[in-house]
Amino acid sequence: MEALTNLVGQINSIVWGPVMLVLILGVGFFLQAGLKFMPIMKLGTGFSLLFKGREDSGEGQISPFNALMTSLSATIGTGNIAGVATAVFLGGPGALFWMWMTALVGMATKYAEAVLAVKYREQDELGNFVGGPMYYIKNGLSSGWYWLAPAFALFGAIAAFGIGNGVQANGVAAVINSNFGVPTAVTGIVLMVLTAGVILGGISRIGSVAGKLVPFMAVAYIIAGLLVLLINIGSVGSALSLVFTHAFTPSAAEGGFAGAAVWAAIRFGVARGVFSNEAGLGSAPIAHAAASTAGPVNQGLIAMLGTFIDTIIVCSITGLAIIASGAWTSGESGAALTSLAFEMSLPGIGGYIIAISLSIFAFTTILGWSFYGEKCVGFFFGAKALMPYRVLWVVAIYFGATADLGFIWLLADTLNAMMAIPNLIALALLSPIVFKLTREFFASGGKSESGTPAE
Repeated sequence: MEALTNLVGQINSIVWGPVMLVLILGVGFFLQAGLKFMPIMKLGTGFSLLFKGREDSGEGQISPFNALMTSLSATIGTGNIAGVATAVFLGGPGALFWMWMTALVGMATKYAEAVLAVKYREQDELGNFVGGPMYYIKNGLSSGWYWLAPAFALFGAIAAFGIGNGVQANGVAAVINSNFGVPTAVTGIVLMVLTAGVILGGISRIGSVAGKLVPFMAVAYIIAGLLVLLINIGSVGSALSLVFTHAFTPSAAEGGFAGAAVWAAIRFGVARGVFSNEAGLGSAPIAHAAASTAGPVNQGLIAMLGTFIDTIIVCSITGLAIIASGAWTSGESGAALTSLAFEMSLPGIGGYIIAISLSIFAFTTILGWSFYGEKCVGFFFGAKALMPYRVLWVVAIYFGATADLGFIWLLADTLNAMMAIPNLIALALLSPIVFKLTREFFASGGKSESGTPAE
């Protein structure tokens, strides 16, 4: 096991090196500039479409609203609680700044992914719409680039068991065990039963559950986090100062914090930011491809909200709560650090709030990623592989709940990068299509392909 961990660690240091950071931030900024910063300027339009998108408005299996909720169910997970804390622990307060930068450019990336997913989606033998990077690579690029499609699907199918299954199940089992004394094996079995009850019904049931559970859990966590910040209101200003200062200068050792170089702030801020909001990974467009949307740009405007909600809102609340409470110098890491920050501010209930929030967040992530993984497998084997994959997914939850957390985090982090590479290449090559569709959409007065006004 040690040899395997070392091997994965070496690969991780390569795939998350300077080249990857340039790819993620570079492609995101290129798309943001090419779109003339439309994703930021049209944030209000996106929210307007979101609330009008609760009903089906075109061909697809789920409403545009439920497509975003399915996407958010996969992104709002342990990354928002444990991932943010790990970034601050390893990179210092400055890591939060680089998470923000990843999100701002990531909004354009997520927009482009959804536009292309709807533009180039197909119907499988069951009549369901399927899409995502493997399909916009296959249908949008020349045959010379086709190899990127199976590469993404392969990495996605494997990565799903790390980022979307093992890490999530492990996080739930650990936090339930530490707060309520429930054995990890018992938590694993309960998660298996709950997950099976949803995913065996396919995307319609996943979308329905996500559409109800995700808004509730996100709002509840945001309210609790804002309460923590209100209690520490006198320290919020200095916390923000630390975030901006340490984004460009090293963080000195303080208390249980070992100190961190600027490179660590960038590396862990970007890595954990991508782990949380998944902009550039190519996972979210798989869900958006199933939306019954009026057109590609409509769904793109809704999709980009996922990155904003996940990182700019939810992750920011976690990060600022950790820094403003002073817990970041305690020496704790992961979910334990976030739990400590909430417990310091809300004695007696703070730890339980994190335990419950993380459990619900992780459960919905398991649901969302099961869909991503099965569509990657379906790219190779068709619809006949879906049910066996779902059964395997449920079984894997138990092993994730009882395995070593450190290795699972490392493996998930590594596979994230390997998914992102073919997707980012495809986004750069297909960017002219994204820019063209966007220009035509807004030149027509913001009308969809069906002629319906965007606002």
